[in-house]
Amino acid sequence: MKVRILAGMPAGAVLYDRPWPAEGSEIDDLPTAVAAHLVASGVAEEVLDQPRPRARKSSRKGDGSE
Repeated sequence: MKVRILAGMPAGAVLYDRPWPAEGSEIDDLPTAVAAHLVASGVAEEVLDQPRPRARKSSRKGDGSE
């Protein structure tokens, strides 16, 4: 589960044996249970990977000005 940190913590705070990340940082290597707890407690939000938009193909075969 990928999360984005929403809350800063005081100096010396740790997250899963590492210094607490800055607000807005995205983390994707936390265990699911740890990430879910952060989301449930409101200090992080889940980041959903959205697929890239597909390129549109033009349906025009010509502009008729021939």
